[in-house]
Amino acid sequence: MTAAAARPWYREPWPWILAAGPFIVVVAALYTAWLAVVSNDGLVTDDYYRKGLSANQTIARSEQAMKMGLVAGIRVSSDVLSVRLQAVDKSFVMPPTLVVTITHPTRAGLDQSRVLVRSGDSYAGEFRLPAAGHWLVLLEDERKTWRLMGNVILPANGETLIGGPTKPGTAPVPADIRN
Repeated sequence: MTAAAARPWYREPWPWILAAGPFIVVVAALYTAWLAVVSNDGLVTDDYYRKGLSANQTIARSEQAMKMGLVAGIRVSSDVLSVRLQAVDKSFVMPPTLVVTITHPTRAGLDQSRVLVRSGDSYAGEFRLPAAGHWLVLLEDERKTWRLMGNVILPANGETLIGGPTKPGTAPVPADIRN
């Protein structure tokens, strides 16, 4: 008998090399299970019911604006954003102030929010926006009874309209806001 044939299996390198792969996988699985138990992923909210109710209220505020036929004409020039607000519903009273929130879809550091005071038939305020880009605009009154949301893509020529009727057969957009 030769010396190579007389060696026990645990003295050979190949069984250990072949067993190392499954052993590493078992250790990695145990480590992953430990991470899952001790860490908080933060994806599930503790107050999901309240968040659901607030989502319903947000939808109701958007529907309220649609019922009133609210239309906003937004114009951005240099550092000034101006908003003309019109409603098909003749009982609508223009609020003295308007809360405007402008958000960028991918760059949260550029998001801005201002309370604009009514001056004549429009609202105006200073917003520092880059010359080009896509912006989400949220308009609402301070009592939060209605809200309008839309997109503005800069540079824009003239006014960008947001809101208004979205279904056929609803009231038309007021003529003085269409121009």
